[in-house]
Amino acid sequence: MKTDKNTVIGFVLLGLLFFLYFWYSNKQQNELLVVKQRQEDSLRRVSAANIKPQDTVTARIDSLKRDSAVRVSTAGDFTTAANGTEQLLSVENKVMKITFTSKGARIKSVELKNYKSAVNGKPVILSEKDQLGYSVNTSANQSSQTTNLFFTALPPVLQADGTQVIGFTLTASGGQQITHQYIIKPDAYMIDWNLGITGADKLLSQGVLNVQWKAETFQLEKTAEYERQMSNICFSEGNEFDYISAKSERIFEKPIQWVSVVQQFFNTTLIAKNSFNSGQVQWIRKTDSSNALATTDVTLQIKMAAASAVNVPFQLYFGPSDYAILKKQAPEMDKIVNLGRDMYSFVRPINKYIIMSVFDFFAGFVKNYGWVVLLLTLFIRLVTAPLTYSSYLSGAKMKVLRPELDILKKKFGTDQQGFAMEQMKLFREAGVNPLGGCIPALLQIPIFFALYSFFNSNIALRGQAFLWTNDLSSYDSIAHLPFNIPAFGDHISLFTITAVITSFLISIYNMSMTPTQDNPALKYMPYIFPFMLLFIFNKLPSALTWYYTVSNIITLG
Repeated sequence: MKTDKNTVIGFVLLGLLFFLYFWYSNKQQNELLVVKQRQEDSLRRVSAANIKPQDTVTARIDSLKRDSAVRVSTAGDFTTAANGTEQLLSVENKVMKITFTSKGARIKSVELKNYKSAVNGKPVILSEKDQLGYSVNTSANQSSQTTNLFFTALPPVLQADGTQVIGFTLTASGGQQITHQYIIKPDAYMIDWNLGITGADKLLSQGVLNVQWKAETFQLEKTAEYERQMSNICFSEGNEFDYISAKSERIFEKPIQWVSVVQQFFNTTLIAKNSFNSGQVQWIRKTDSSNALATTDVTLQIKMAAASAVNVPFQLYFGPSDYAILKKQAPEMDKIVNLGRDMYSFVRPINKYIIMSVFDFFAGFVKNYGWVVLLLTLFIRLVTAPLTYSSYLSGAKMKVLRPELDILKKKFGTDQQGFAMEQMKLFREAGVNPLGGCIPALLQIPIFFALYSFFNSNIALRGQAFLWTNDLSSYDSIAHLPFNIPAFGDHISLFTITAVITSFLISIYNMSMTPTQDNPALKYMPYIFPFMLLFIFNKLPSALTWYYTVSNIITLG
């Protein structure tokens, strides 16, 4: 007993030492960053003071002149499009507000009316810094990206069904013409983009349309770090879904139907109705402390038929990664919603056909999603009850047999083989399965991974308040720490605490049903798992830790 007591005291002291170490290290690191920032600011001020104001103004004017000259040179036969004034046009439907720019005849930004940013509470903005265009031959020896050319905007046209049409034109001195037509339906996140080129045999090199899409995503959820982890690039290659997350580059070997820049709950997708023939994507996830998530550089090629006039139909999706909505868009786009991938793909059918259906059923008549999660938990436990009943029965029998096992242990002493044989004999006579307690734990594994994917990707939970949390799709925080603990974070989640405490109580109960262990390592092993959950759960969605809490309470009951 004294040894066990000393072991516990040792663990507590060790934990305190770790806590003090992380706190002190974090404090020192912050102080060093402050000093470094001061030094950099001081050097920047000295450098700025050494620059003469007139030199700065002159340099700026010279730079503008050089840029203008370069644009005129590269514009070739499109000289009038080299320099101009950017004209913005805004169009709205029921779900979004789209801002177009005449520079490049492209979409400048999209505001989603039904979703708020967790950063500033304002409507979600997508594609704010995106550049989507393609290369055209402006003369015999010059080419330019359309994103550098100023188009002429046509007046918006409102059709009888509420559809709005936006048009842009660009005409060369030789008669070649480029038109961009955008069609916005009344309540859709999808925009039709029809590209028309007259004189394609001159404007396109070897009849190939080279599309370039540069995109940058920014934080929309509570923490940029976690949203970065959930971000990736998805695409349909050869009519099959795939994605990159850990890698930073993908060279396409088959026709590409669409490419999507994906954040945790939103995505921007470029779709070619007739497919791209080839291309590649480079994707870099940010690692700094800014609110930027990742940068994307996509190059895609379409081989045109030999003709002077061509029409290329595209589509652009700006909106939520909602399974029900994406399923109605391009084929395979519903798989952007991560319901289970790669080694966890076995949980996708569980999510798709069971979890999602039951969740949507309860959400149909229960307005608060916290109670929907509770009802979903009750359903899961009810369905798995026949499988867990026998294990609980074996556990109850084992608890009754514990006094007899303790007597046998004293009787055999160090004779472990003799004790094991008598123990198995006693279990057989009582009908006890010593491995029966593993069944609930094994059942939790696929269910946990299924719910982890489901709660991380279910946009219905985004911004939904329940009890003390204001967002079930993110962690709940009852206290913010003045420092960051590695693997834990800088906050304390109350649902994580309740999940850990209930797991700890289950471990205590399970220990009371098993024979006394002489080995301290085995004795304290059941308590290690709840301690690990403290670090695993603290950054996870509160919907998941709330589910785990309810499930543990049912187990204790």
